[in-house]
Formats: sequence, C-alpha cells, structure tokens
Amino acid sequence: MNTVRKNKIWQLPKHLFYVFSICIFLLYIKFAYLSLSPTIYGKNMTEFATSRNTIKKKINAKRGTIYDVDGNSLALNVSSYTIIISLEKSKVYTKEDYVHDIDKTAELLAPILGCDKEYLVEKMSQDKYQVELGSYGRGLTEIVKDEIKALNLPGISFTESQKRFYPNGNFASYLVGYAKNVEVKTYDEDDNEIITNETVGEMGIESEYNKKLSGTDGYSEYQVNKYGYKIFGTKEKSIQAKNGEDIYLTIDSGIQRFVESAVKNIEDNYHPEWAVIGVMDAKTGDILAASSTPSFDPNIRNITDYENPLITKTYEPGSVMKTYTYMCAMENGKYNGDETFLSGKFEVGEDIIYDWYHPGWGMISYDKGLEYSSNVGIANLLSKKNAISKKQLKECLKKYGFGEKTGVELSNESKGNIKFTYDVEFYNAGFGQGISTTAIQQLQALTIISNNGKILKPHIVSKIVDSNTKKVLYERAIEEKQVASPETVNKIKDLMYNVVHGTDPGSTGYPYKINGFDIIGKTGTSQIYNTKTHTYSTGDNDYIFSFSGMFPKENPRIIIYAAMKKPAWGKSSGLYTNVKSLMQNIAKYKNMFTDITEKQTVSYKVKSYLNKNVSEIKAELEANGIRPIIIGNGDRIIKQSVLKGNTLAKGEKIFLLTNTSEFKMPNIIGFSRNDVAILSKMLNIKYNIEGYGYVVEQSIAPSSVITNESTLNVVLSNKYNIEN
Repeated sequence: MNTVRKNKIWQLPKHLFYVFSICIFLLYIKFAYLSLSPTIYGKNMTEFATSRNTIKKKINAKRGTIYDVDGNSLALNVSSYTIIISLEKSKVYTKEDYVHDIDKTAELLAPILGCDKEYLVEKMSQDKYQVELGSYGRGLTEIVKDEIKALNLPGISFTESQKRFYPNGNFASYLVGYAKNVEVKTYDEDDNEIITNETVGEMGIESEYNKKLSGTDGYSEYQVNKYGYKIFGTKEKSIQAKNGEDIYLTIDSGIQRFVESAVKNIEDNYHPEWAVIGVMDAKTGDILAASSTPSFDPNIRNITDYENPLITKTYEPGSVMKTYTYMCAMENGKYNGDETFLSGKFEVGEDIIYDWYHPGWGMISYDKGLEYSSNVGIANLLSKKNAISKKQLKECLKKYGFGEKTGVELSNESKGNIKFTYDVEFYNAGFGQGISTTAIQQLQALTIISNNGKILKPHIVSKIVDSNTKKVLYERAIEEKQVASPETVNKIKDLMYNVVHGTDPGSTGYPYKINGFDIIGKTGTSQIYNTKTHTYSTGDNDYIFSFSGMFPKENPRIIIYAAMKKPAWGKSSGLYTNVKSLMQNIAKYKNMFTDITEKQTVSYKVKSYLNKNVSEIKAELEANGIRPIIIGNGDRIIKQSVLKGNTLAKGEKIFLLTNTSEFKMPNIIGFSRNDVAILSKMLNIKYNIEGYGYVVEQSIAPSSVITNESTLNVVLSNKYNIEN
C-alpha cells in the first residue's frame, strides 16, 4: 500500500474526531447556556420553574354541619360532580384518554345533561386539551354521574366537590338560612380559564357563622412535566385542610314540626300577607322553634321575601305592648288596679283615641282595662296626675328590650323604633301604635314575666363543636338581667291570666283558653298604616293580629309569640285556632298537663313499621290523625319515609313502601314540593317540578304503573282550595 493511500486512510478518524469534538463543544456551550442563563428563549427560568412546572392544588375544607339540639342534621354537605372532557392533542393522551367521536359523545350526553347537542359539540370543538361544559356539566348528582359513566365513553372524567343540602327542605329555613356555591374564575399562563367553587352562606346561621362553618382550605404543591402529569420522585408539599366547625342549634325538631304545621294551616286556609310563630324555652331563652310564611326551600332558594319575620321585619305590635306599659306604671309606683276610668273614648286635643268597642264598657277598673284591652285605659293611665312621663316609658321599653337588638345569633336583626314626642304619640305608644318592634323582641320581653323580673337574652346556637376532635368550642350560657320586681311580675301574671280566662263579654283572650291549661297571655290587634293615603286601613281584616303568652302560669316553661298580617278572612280566628292546637301539641310532647293531654291526640310518635301488616298500620295511623300514603299493593311494609322516634302532628303524611313488584302512581294533587321529592325517592324515579305551592297537575295519572324509566313531571301553584 503506497504512502498517499495510507495517509488518506488515517485522515478519516482524524476528521471524525474533529467533528465529534466540535459537537461535544457545542453541547457543552448549550448545557452552560441552559444551566447558567437566567433567561432562555425569552422566558425567565426562575418564574418558569416555580409557576409552569409547579402545581399548587387547593384542598377544600369540608363545611361544617348544622344540627338541631338533638343532633339531627339540618344542613350538610353532599357530593357534587363536574364533568371534564379530554380532547385529542399530540401525544398527550392515548386513544382511550380522549374523546375521538365528538358528535356521538354530544348526542349521548345532551339528554342526560338537559342541553342541546349543538352546544356540546361547540364546547368539545375548542382548541384545548380539556374543557368543561359550563353550568350543564357542574353540580351533577351521584345518579347523573353514574348514568354518564354507564355509557363507557372515552375521554370523560369527573371532579368531585361538595354542595350544601338541606334534608328537611322548607323547615326552619329562615333560621338555618342557606349557602350556595360561588364560582371563582382564574387563568393559567396559557390563558386557560380555571373555575373553582367556594361555598358561601347568605342567610341565617349559614351567613352569621360562615367563617366558622367554612374552615380553612389546604393545598398540595408538586412538580409536573410539560404535559401536566406529576413527576414521580419529586418533592411534594402538602398542607391539610381544617374542616369547618359543626353548629348545634337550640331548635327542637319535634316542636319545629308543630310550628311548621300551624303556619302552613294559617297560610293554606287564611292566606295572610305574612305570619310568624316563635316558641321559646321560658327558663333559658333558647329558641325552640320558629316558622313564617312566606317561606322557602333552601335547596332551590325560591325566596320571595328576604326579611326574616322573626328578627328583621318590624311592625306596629298593637295591644301586646299594654302589658309592658302596665308593668312600667307598676314599677314606678303609679298603678292602682282598683281605680276606675270612663271607657269608650279619650280626647287628646283634636285627636280622639277609641276603644276597640267604641261604646265602651262604662266605668271600669284599670285591672279590667288590661283584660278588656282598653286603649282608653292606657291613655288615662299615662295622662293622669303624677303618671309616668314620656322619658320613663321610653326607659322602661328600652329596659324591656325594645328599640335595641337582642343579639340573637342571626344576621340582619332589626332594632325597631320606640320614638315618640307628642302626647297622642305617647298614648299611642302605650298600646303599641306608632312604634315598631320585632317578633324576637316580643319573645325576649316575655322572659321577664317567666323569670320573676329577669330578662333573658335569646339564643339560637346551643354549642359549636370541632368537627374533627368533637371538642366543644362554645356552649351557650344563660344571660339574664333583673329589670322588674317579682311583685310586678306576680301582678301582671294575674292580669294576663284574666285576659285568657276571664268570663266577662269584654275579655279579649278567651279564644286562646284551653280547659285544664293555665295559659296566661295578651292579645294584640294592630292597625296597619297606609303609606299612600297616610291613614290607617279600616277593612275588617286589615290588621296585624297577635298573641303573646306562656304556660304554666306559676312556673312557665314555654313562651309563644304569634302574629299574622291581613288574613283574607276570619279576622284573628286563623291565629287562635292554630295557636291553641300548637299549645296542645307542645304540652303533650313535653308531658305537661298530662291528666288533660293524655285524653287528647294532638301528636303521634312514629314507630318502626318494617315488615308489619299494611292494613293494621294504616288503621293505627289514621286513628291517630296521621295520613298514610301507601305505595304499592303489597301486604307488608318494607320502607317508611319518617324514621322511628320522630313525631308527627295531626294531619301530617307518612309514606309507606310495600312488598310488591308493581307500583302504581297515587293521586298527588295537593302534595307539597317536599312530598313529591319523598315519593319520587321512594319510587326511585326522576321528577321535575314547575312552579311553587302545591301540586295541581301530575304527568303520571293516578293508578298508572311506575317503572324505573318513569319521570314524574308536576306543576305547583299557590291554590288554596285543594283538598290536602
């Protein structure tokens, strides 16, 4: 081999070595650039490392539960789902990971989600890795999620979140309030919209204790690759969420059901503009129950009035205030019950104050004046020589809790108005006209009489508990202050007893009398001021009718305040018939006046009816005034809507499912929204509700066979002539 040829052969490795060395050098320069340069291709590497490759995922705290005094859930969290659609992008997903037939997927999802197919096609045609489906794809129930999963469509996943659920529907709704999911929108560095949900309380306890119920969110921070997948082996930082605290109310669900039933009866039969009933423990100030109409279901928030009649709505209270004017006169040493005055009318300059019975009852004593609810008696009491002054009356009313917030644990409490200047305003204030109060103030003032002159602060929260450790963080204490003497209280009790039990024609409280019950109380009939005509309305029913009372007389345990504005008919009859029934129910429930209540059937304690004979149980329930709704034609009961131990008031429903293979639709005309929900759940069928009120139309005819594919559509309306 010649020398030239040898040199050429050895030149090849030499050139390869040079090329290799140059490549190594270029790689080294590249590595140095990537390692040392703070900015690469216009991107700040520090920011890139901390934001693009680091994911910080929020860990939602579980919202606390609201319970009644016995630990029954009134507001709790249930799982809610959001559908996530993964779309094909190069090498990000396998074929099983993404939607590869948008048209078919949209066609199958549309009827389940209740939207148009075209809407879903548009959503899934976006140039993104993943998309959500707007409001149609959020807040899905477990049933809907399972129905979608059963389609076995590729590219569909779900994220789980919590939403607030109120198992009793329209039950103490103004007290519990409601919380709803609020959307919070953020954007990543690629301008992709990220939507998260936060639950925020907006009324009642849910609002007042929102921070305690919400807890504190945690987070998880970890590294991901450019496709968004977690890089295994990298450091992860995690801060656990602190769940919200549980709140136990003073509400007794048994008494609350009685109150709800009474208010519903008032609404259904007398159609007032509004009505409110509150029940308080006379010795602690605990609110045992409160309900009003119009009301709402916090699950659907069909709210027509945001003013809570218990604490927010103010109105002229009427003659229930005479009790406190009398007390004020007694406390100031200006009262002689045997002294007399001429009833009928009282002139104040150009104004005339009349008794409700315009001719009057002639010369009567001041003691009889309260029993007869005489306006003229109040005017004479306040105008006579050495009577209490305007200043003294204001001081008394303020001391008795009027014109000030009570401080009960509810949001948006009003303080009312006890201002008056002129003599006629002064006298009017003495019998509850021209001033304004709230229902909670009336309940609080009655505690003075039930506690020998000590006023109690009302409470709706019994205790607050750490949901994780179960440690009691707060427990309500009885807060009291002496504002009247026991002598004054004993005298006013005697007068209030005569109001209810008096036999004279002028006695105003006799409709509230129950034989064997030593109820004491005071009625009120307040005129309604018309802001358009600047006069008081004069129609037969254009009043606010009210009752404030308690029982037993000597050692009161239960306080009741009830009011109703402008019933369609019947004057105060709608109030006293239902309040009497309510007092009977409560007395039996609390084992009071047992020698009397044992002879009455005013409430019924539910037993376990499982595997019991349908005919026998139906007869037993009906004999106790309960309305059984039998589902199916079986001879044995396999499921009941109200569990053992709960109490039903006379006229309430209980749904009983029987052991049959075929179920037929009952006649549900007159059923409430909650009745429809219970029935549908027991039949395991879907349902849709349109409107508010009570069922006036049902899509499945009575006696029609029900299948798993059946959907019940009902129309509700505020019609009161439905037989229920």
